[in-house]
This record gives sequence, structure tokens and C-alpha cells, in this order.
Amino acid sequence: MNESSVSRPVIGVIGLGSMGFGAALSAHRRGFVTWGVDARAEARERFAAEGGRVTASIAELGAACDVVVLLVVNAAQTEDVLFGAGGLAAALKPGSVVVASATVDPNVPPLWEARLAERGLHLIDGPVSGGAKKAADGQMTVMASGRPEAFAAVGGALEAVAGKVYRLGDRAGLGSTVKMVNQHLAGVHIATACEAMALGIRAGADPDQLYEVICNSAGMSWMFQNRVPHILAGDYTPLSAVNIFIKDLGIVLDAARKLQFPLPLAAQAHQLYLATAAAGHGGEDDSAVIKFYAALAGLQLPQAKDAGEAS
Repeated sequence: MNESSVSRPVIGVIGLGSMGFGAALSAHRRGFVTWGVDARAEARERFAAEGGRVTASIAELGAACDVVVLLVVNAAQTEDVLFGAGGLAAALKPGSVVVASATVDPNVPPLWEARLAERGLHLIDGPVSGGAKKAADGQMTVMASGRPEAFAAVGGALEAVAGKVYRLGDRAGLGSTVKMVNQHLAGVHIATACEAMALGIRAGADPDQLYEVICNSAGMSWMFQNRVPHILAGDYTPLSAVNIFIKDLGIVLDAARKLQFPLPLAAQAHQLYLATAAAGHGGEDDSAVIKFYAALAGLQLPQAKDAGEAS
């Protein structure tokens, strides 16, 4: 890349879901030429309507971009995007940077880093957090690690998609380690929020008042504040699904097992997500964990305004 492209790289985002769309939109609004790829035509059309550049071809995006952020679901999708047929690694110009942002086992990014380095490409292990709203506002957090030359080449692209960028070390894997700890806390906090709301409803508290009081008391967490409104609205449209935390807490527990480190709270939360999925709610918002408690205790949950019966 020449000097001008380092200071103002062309950015690509692969995966225009709730986080990816926000990341791409933030980069576009901040004046970066931004490309987006998604398997869904409606996602591409949505970004194009905002003025972004879109394509259905990963190879076409790779040829056009200096930095590509992968906001796909898991390690398998990341690997397929990078090294599968028509994949990104074969299309990128030498010196380009891949930012791998899916939540994955911390042992995996170093393998991608080595394979990309063989092609003259850089990897930043850069998982993200903050949810769809913070992504859309350009305020999500990037937990980044990688070789110094990768950070030298990324040229402001991380700041284009995020409000906070933490540089966590000079090797891939450290970013995913920190994200793993974050997901441990997030998964336990969501499950606890659902359990607490179910307890309050069972005991006769008004759920809206209960939410208001807890949000202004010591028991509040970011996840409580963010997820309980879904319950109060009776709207379980997935922003982050139950199945995502089955995956993420599975990563946490697998890593802990290799370290011979006990995680009893994470294990119990994982079982709650599994139970909720087994009851048919795996594709719903992760706040649907409260439905496990509702079924167990016969609770009447808040209804959507247009619903004839409880969710």
C-alpha cells in the first residue's frame, strides 16, 4: 500500500449483520471508502442505500480493499471466508490487513496469522463488543492484538469502525482471550438478569418498576439494562440469539477445561441457554432465557403490544 492508502485505507466489511452493518456504516460516515459483502441481498441493498459500495463477491471486495473486517458468526465461517474457494486470502494485495472479529477459541487466530503471513498479508485478532446500537454509532470496542507490522499497516481502520480500540499484545490470540473473558461475564449476566426478573415477577413485583429500580441500584449491569427491555416489550427478535451464547460459553468452557480451571457459574449459565434452546427458543433473542423460568414456574410474561397472548 502507498502512504496515502495507509492513512486512509479502503475498508471492507464481510458480514453485514447487526454488528457488521453498523461497523460498515460507521466507516462510511467517517469518510472512508467502504465496501460490504453479505450473502443476503437485502443486507447489501440496505448498505447500498446508505451510500456504501457492495458486492456479492468476496474476491471482488478483497481486490478493492486495504483492510477487511470479518464480522461473521464463528471460526468455521472465518476460515471459509479466508481460505475457501474464491476466498479473501487469494484476492488481497500483499500488505493488506485482515481483522478477524468473530468470537473464537484463542488458539485459532495464531494459525490464521501464520497462513496469511505466507502470502504477505497481516492479521489483527480483533473481536468486538458493544451490540448493534454501539456499532451503528461507531462506539463499539475492539479488543485487538497482532504483530506490530499489522498495526502499522491498518492505517486508522480500527478507529473508523469503533469508539475504543485496545491494543492487547503483539501476537494473535490475546484479543480473543480478552473477548472470551468478556463473553463469560456477558453470558452469566444475561442469564442472571433473566433469573432475577423471573423471580421478581413470581413474587408479584411490577416488571417495569422492577427494571427502573434495578437500573438505578447497585444490582444493575449493562446486560440487565440492555436486555430486560426486550422482555418488557415481549419482543424476542434476535439481536444476539440464545444459540450465540451456547457457542460462546462453549468456547469459554473448552478453554477453561484445557487450563484445568473451574468455571461453575459459566457452566450453569451454559446449561440455561441449552435448556432454552431445547425448549425451541434457540433462534430467539438471548433474553428468551426468561422463558425457561416462565415455563418452569407458570409465569405470565409481558406481551408484545400486538400479541393476543403471552410470548
